Amino acid sequence: MPYRWTHSPAAGASTAHTATELHLWPYRSLPRKGFVTFIVIFVTLISLPLFAVLGRVALWWLLPFIMATVAGVWWAISASYRTGEVREVLSFSPQKLHLTRHDPGRAKARDWEANPHWVRVEMHAKGGPVPDYLTLLGGPREVEIGAFLTPEERRTLHNELTRQLAELRAPGQF
Repeated sequence: MPYRWTHSPAAGASTAHTATELHLWPYRSLPRKGFVTFIVIFVTLISLPLFAVLGRVALWWLLPFIMATVAGVWWAISASYRTGEVREVLSFSPQKLHLTRHDPGRAKARDWEANPHWVRVEMHAKGGPVPDYLTLLGGPREVEIGAFLTPEERRTLHNELTRQLAELRAPGQF
């Protein structure tokens, strides 16, 4: 799943207390290593027709188009990687829930805080921008979380967030 839970000892607390964070990111079906492999194979295959025109003037007519095609594919995949650099970090503590969203192209991250006692995890089956739209309700406003996840992942995350909030609210936790 394109999210990970981390647990670390809380600052100034005993070893029984841990700080919990949830890190979310969009799924990448083509990792960077696969991108390099794809480009090498693509250049090799698109260059095969050039062998038929080696030593002819037609080579110089075809070469700019092939180079433009390779550059276009490179640019499109690179642009896809840039738009997929979204990161969300949800930090849990007994006093506050803190969500930070880092978007590509934005100099400043967006933040949201609320008291975990009042936060509700909402699943909107219909009416959201995506199926099974997941939001956190509490504090000054309602915020989305994991909109880039698949509907199945959002349903699983909904259950995990609900369970984590229930554990945080349980008496004697901290």
